[in-house]
Amino acid sequence: MSVDMSHFKPLDPGRINTLDPVELQYWCQELRCTEAQLHDAISHVGDHVTAVRDRLTSKE
Repeated sequence: MSVDMSHFKPLDPGRINTLDPVELQYWCQELRCTEAQLHDAISHVGDHVTAVRDRLTSKE
């Protein structure tokens, strides 16, 4: 089920909290990736949004 993320803001907008399923869904929408792709990027570069975004875009 999809949740409306239009009003959601992460507590720390510079990091991805992998323990929060709502935040994971937010970042998947924001970064236009699947949860598996998000976890893969985080496993390689850590949870900083800039590094994750760079990792995801470098694979396109």
